[in-house]
Amino acid sequence: MLIFRLIGLLLGLGICASLCAYIFTHQRKYLTLAGRLFRFAVYAALIFFALLIGERLFVPVI
Repeated sequence: MLIFRLIGLLLGLGICASLCAYIFTHQRKYLTLAGRLFRFAVYAALIFFALLIGERLFVPVI
């Protein structure tokens, strides 16, 4: 779980850095990178929350 939180933190920093780079340079590649990182962050969040829900459901059974 710690790994997923670290990945989330790094993704957030990467998105912020890409948006700042886009604001200062107006190069479209930084905005595209921020969009890709955001999409990956959404997938990572879905996996993280699925693991949390799975843990809540299956731990009481075991």
